[in-house]
Amino acid sequence: TIMKNTQQYIDELTYKIIGCAIEVHKQLGPGLLESVYEQCFIRELSLQGLNHKTQMWIPLFYKGLRLETQLRLDVLVEDLILVELKAVEYLIAIHDAKLLTYMKLMNRPKGILINFNCTNIFKEGQKTFVNQLYADLPYE
Repeated sequence: TIMKNTQQYIDELTYKIIGCAIEVHKQLGPGLLESVYEQCFIRELSLQGLNHKTQMWIPLFYKGLRLETQLRLDVLVEDLILVELKAVEYLIAIHDAKLLTYMKLMNRPKGILINFNCTNIFKEGQKTFVNQLYADLPYE
């Protein structure tokens, strides 16, 4: 049995999450609003038995003070992997930076950026990011 706090578990979970995105994209294709993809993606996560929270407020502490911000994460899967959904012409550096910062603020090891406005999710519509938390986990 695979422990939840291992790289192997997180990688297998990543594969399942991207599979959910691929299924949604296969059903809908590109060109719709992000909110539509989000609803379908959440449904697909549920069908695959994956626990998730949506539109979570991200806590931000600055020098000991908790700030009220408008930072919101699209989806947190199995309390481990942050997923940011997009439906844009192309992903840009700020999308990467935002997800990496959210991972740091939420103290999570992995993030996935998914862009539904593409031809092929696996080849061009997803990017995964890991940080030191991930690197510090055992493999199995």
